[in-house]
Amino acid sequence: MIEIRNLSKSYGLFTALKNIDLRLDQGLTHVFLGSSGSGKSTLLKMISGLEKPDNGSLVISGKNQIESSQKKISSEIGYVLQDACLFPHLNCLQNIILPAKISKWSSDKISNRVHELREIMQLPEKLLTKYPQELSGGQRQRIALMRSLLLNPPIILLDEPLGALDPIVRADLQKDLKQVFNLLNKTVIIVTHDINEAAFFGHTISLFHEGQLIQHGNFESFMKNPANEFVTRFMNAQKPSAELLNYL
Repeated sequence: MIEIRNLSKSYGLFTALKNIDLRLDQGLTHVFLGSSGSGKSTLLKMISGLEKPDNGSLVISGKNQIESSQKKISSEIGYVLQDACLFPHLNCLQNIILPAKISKWSSDKISNRVHELREIMQLPEKLLTKYPQELSGGQRQRIALMRSLLLNPPIILLDEPLGALDPIVRADLQKDLKQVFNLLNKTVIIVTHDINEAAFFGHTISLFHEGQLIQHGNFESFMKNPANEFVTRFMNAQKPSAELLNYL
């Protein structure tokens, strides 16, 4: 479980987050939703340990995240960025196993884990010999996800992982990722500005605006009981698709 209490962060005169209180239950997929500059990615960086708050507390599974070392956090949290951030001079396998090399895993342990993840992600073995520039955008994100899962962390963070993909690839990868999340039973947090994506993935949705948490709940609560006029305008600006409503 992730407990965020009275968390705030400023950069000079700009307030990125203001008095955030939020509880995220274990084993579910949570979505941080909002437009650019709303504070959602800043909060994700706080959870990952890449940023420290000015005040407030961040407790994960009973441990104070703010006081933990970055090495310990990295072993317990997987992180996937929008552009996958694969090293171009390394092939896919070499990119995937980097965390295990740093953690000094044995060759057998690495090989077994890679095989397990490749089966889960439904990727052919020969693809792992290719370099990132030889892959499609969807394949690069699958490799990045494998790397984030390698150490078997209980928490996976994804910062707009599908934002740069074309619509067809994006739709296919959405379905694949949801199956993977359900199979692995991890605590997943996804940042997006897309309400359809939020509704598709999220057991819970947290809507941010100008550094504040405006509403938290499931998709149905946003549709039926918007917290204020901003929530209504945000929802109306991105009408959920008929396909999504049928799927839900």
